[in-house]
Amino acid sequence: MTQKLVVIGAGMASGRVLEHLFDAEADFEVTLFNAEERGNYNRIMLSPVLSGEKTYEDIVTHDADWYATNAVTCHFGTHVTAIDRAAKTVTSSKGTTSYDKLLIATGSAPFIIPVQGKDLHGVITYRDLDDTNAMIEASKSGGKAVVIGGGLLGLEAAAGLAERGMDVTVLHLMGHLMERQLDEAAGFLLRRDLEKRGITVKCRASTTAILGTDKVEAVLLEGDEKLEADLVVMAVGIRPETRLATDAGLEVARGIEVGAQLQTSDPDIFAVGECVEFDGQLFGLVAPLYDQAKVLANSLMDEPAVFTPKELSTKLKVTGCDLFSAGDFAEGEGREDIVFRDPARGVYRRLVIEDDCIIGAVMYGDTADGNWFFGLIRDKTDISDMRDTVIFGPAYQGGAPSDPLSAVAALPRDAEICGCNGICKGQIEDAIAAGATDIAALRSQTKASASCGTCTGLVEQVLAVTLGDDFVLPTAQPVCGCTDMTHEDLRRMIKAQELKSLPAVWQACNWKTPCGCHTCRPALNFYLLADWPLDYEDDPQSRFVNERKHANIQKDGTFSVVPRMWGGITTPDELRAIADAADKYAVPTVKVTGGQRIDLLGVKNEDLPAIWDDLNQAGMVSGHAYSKGLRTVKTCVGTDHCRFGTQDSTGLGIQLEKALWGSWTPHKLKLGVSGCPRNCAEATCKDIGIVCVDSGYQISIGGAAGMDVRETSLLCQVATEAEVMDVVKAVTQSYRENAKYLDRIYKWMDKVGLEWIQAQIGDLDTRAALVARFDLSQTIYRKDPWAQHVAKPAPYEPLATLTLEAAE
Repeated sequence: MTQKLVVIGAGMASGRVLEHLFDAEADFEVTLFNAEERGNYNRIMLSPVLSGEKTYEDIVTHDADWYATNAVTCHFGTHVTAIDRAAKTVTSSKGTTSYDKLLIATGSAPFIIPVQGKDLHGVITYRDLDDTNAMIEASKSGGKAVVIGGGLLGLEAAAGLAERGMDVTVLHLMGHLMERQLDEAAGFLLRRDLEKRGITVKCRASTTAILGTDKVEAVLLEGDEKLEADLVVMAVGIRPETRLATDAGLEVARGIEVGAQLQTSDPDIFAVGECVEFDGQLFGLVAPLYDQAKVLANSLMDEPAVFTPKELSTKLKVTGCDLFSAGDFAEGEGREDIVFRDPARGVYRRLVIEDDCIIGAVMYGDTADGNWFFGLIRDKTDISDMRDTVIFGPAYQGGAPSDPLSAVAALPRDAEICGCNGICKGQIEDAIAAGATDIAALRSQTKASASCGTCTGLVEQVLAVTLGDDFVLPTAQPVCGCTDMTHEDLRRMIKAQELKSLPAVWQACNWKTPCGCHTCRPALNFYLLADWPLDYEDDPQSRFVNERKHANIQKDGTFSVVPRMWGGITTPDELRAIADAADKYAVPTVKVTGGQRIDLLGVKNEDLPAIWDDLNQAGMVSGHAYSKGLRTVKTCVGTDHCRFGTQDSTGLGIQLEKALWGSWTPHKLKLGVSGCPRNCAEATCKDIGIVCVDSGYQISIGGAAGMDVRETSLLCQVATEAEVMDVVKAVTQSYRENAKYLDRIYKWMDKVGLEWIQAQIGDLDTRAALVARFDLSQTIYRKDPWAQHVAKPAPYEPLATLTLEAAE
């Protein structure tokens, strides 16, 4: 008989319960309430959304189609206000809903420190997508952010806000960061890496008040130190959300008390996730929540299982820093430490030994062996026979380093591979034996690597060991669902068959969708532009909305307009024109960007042509801040004013920007030119960077300063500005002709190898041919879109018709 199951909370734990029930075809009529205005998404991945690396759509776990397919009645944006246990109903703004079984999955609420000013505008927490969007919105105005809390969430918030251009300070009450997961030495390394990223860290910092009248203005610390603040993020901890359960008379301690079947004190009410307490324990990591979900689903289907908390390891990735922690690493009588440090590489390992067993491990910088160490801790393995080499990991057991796959092969079947989902090696091996022979199939069948993704490499190693000679390295994925072809296959076909139009490509490749989709059309458009500049005409409808509108769309539907400032140099006339435009069109925010120019934020859609015209009249052109092309060339003042400058970095930067502007590339392209090795223009974290030295110019490529922080690799050193111009043009053209669409230069370099690029640039004939092809393309496509639009207005495109989901 069909039972009515009401679920309160659409988080990751309750979502996993529903997956188990639907997979088992259990006979439930499900009604789902969620206070957020959306369904289940991967909260672990909110940090990449904050930093801009991912969008909300990228982290959705259950979309509308999934709920519809499984006939779930969804009430999103709806608070349940009461549970009537006697009548077996729940009450919300939608009315009263009856249940046979009720599942409470209300999660946790952020802890707000009780200080003056905690309710001021600009004080936010960091728990869900709404909090994330609030931080993104606040960061648009720049300014200073203070993050209270040096745990995982606080550091992720700090990293994301810093990435979005805010000046960030982290306040932490304890003596070192993440003290629950890291010992003092590892905490020091983490702090050092954060400070390298421009984040200020203050430990032993106690907040006494948040100051401001209508909004946040400053944070007051013990000792009367005052920190200016435009935004305060509270990330000091969480508490189980138990108010509904308490009001309903369920047994509640710190959390909703449950038994081994996740049943509350009411036999028809269950609870799961961060809101529950079992045997005195609370749970915040995703792995035990998923264990609870499986047990609870069995309980609902009258197939009782027992929830048994397991010893947990923590493998975290904070702001690009690898961390691993497991067991007990506190000091104690009879305990010994084995410590390995490599300061130059930022690698630290510490093992805590008691009675010839590892009882705790802390690793920073290199965590590849974390699962092996965790197995030794969990199994209480006697390590006396490998005491001399154990710190170096499994590859060194037996006296000498061996093939890393040998270490994976030696792992027992019960060795945990995916900590988030509690998947062991044996489960992966069984899935492989059943036919899952690639990472996507394993992820689908076992959930291994489906949450935070840090175990993906280890899962692939288990695949390689299990399949042996039958193992095939992961292959490139199709461009999209319209075709089975990869980006590489597509480019080869375009060149080999001389395909010079979108319809020609669709026909030759037997496109499943006759006219492509928002994923493949921009890629195809770029490949045709890059390969056939004389024959192919740019297709505006195959561009993202920002490129179609020649401005960056903002959250509220307005736009950001950025005029170009060559090499960061401007004039009083240009500044007056910008100020006049800001006044004339009531631009709410005028911001100096990290690329040394001025951004006009909040321009209305209908005002775009007019503001472009006004800026054009002052001699200013589009800065292409929206494009997959050259964005900026950042410079320092070089020999013009600086006493340390060795070359004219400003003049060279202007030459480069005037040569490269308007060029379409696979992804955005940022350059920097520093006048001396002090590197004030930060050239060594750009796509292409030039550092001026006494003997000439060092040219490096492949830098990045986002979530993937990359230092450039030296490409070559040349003696003259003319050689710099040729090398940069040649590298850009090679990148255009060979890289996958939406790959930054560092990703392309990782695929083809720095040596291959150096060989192309080092061969003078090849370099000259690349430069010639680049210059030819520039004669055709280097046009100011603002001026073109003003001279020949395109049909007005109302904001409501824009394809927002196709935006970057």
